[in-house]
Amino acid sequence: MKTQKCLVIYYSQTGATQQVAQEFAQLLHADTLRIEVEQPYDGTYQETIERCQKEMANNEVPTLKTRDIDLTKYDTVFLGYPIWFGTYALPITSLVKNIDFAGKKIVPFCTFGSGGLSASMNDLKKALPKAEILPGYGVRNARITKAPAEVKRFLIENGYLEGKVEQLPAYSAQQPVTPEEAAIFNAACGDYQYPLGTPVTVGKRTTSQGTDYCFTAQSKDVKGNDVKTTIYVTVSNDPNIKPEFTEVVR
Repeated sequence: MKTQKCLVIYYSQTGATQQVAQEFAQLLHADTLRIEVEQPYDGTYQETIERCQKEMANNEVPTLKTRDIDLTKYDTVFLGYPIWFGTYALPITSLVKNIDFAGKKIVPFCTFGSGGLSASMNDLKKALPKAEILPGYGVRNARITKAPAEVKRFLIENGYLEGKVEQLPAYSAQQPVTPEEAAIFNAACGDYQYPLGTPVTVGKRTTSQGTDYCFTAQSKDVKGNDVKTTIYVTVSNDPNIKPEFTEVVR
């Protein structure tokens, strides 16, 4: 088990990321620091989008209230954020530009509408070349109630907590999607606010909780180009629980 001094740093706009941060902090007995900006993103959904688009177009970042952060007594930083426009939220951009994370181990965690963990981790690696970016955790806002159990599993699997968890099998090789599997995909993804494409192939695995599916789907990007995405779907053994997608990897 890793016995390092940990700090949980997070930015949360709606409270979802804060819920996840609190799970990490409680289980790790870690110190916490919430990042806040001088001009909060407190407008409507559309106003927030427009502000973010303007800031990104002008290469601007919000000014943080907290500028002086002492990381000297911490070995590992659990860094939390919502996903905005496919990567970490702009307040985190301000943070990584202004704070020296050199030599630190960074464990990202995030909340999102559909996905963004992998892309945000890659962006952190570029922004913090002198830090070590470790495997991270992400959860959809629609599944935030699943976070406590998932965070505990994540910490045990990665050696931050003692304990035992079910060893999950690898997904089977990708095979053409059957009509039954397409129906599962549609049940999980059909009511999402944005189209997630058409499933083409799928791999799956069976766990004690149910069956997990790894779909490859064909869709189009904002420019109309054909793209392939990976969409993870879980189906519970409980027939009263509908299939749900857990993450989209673009």
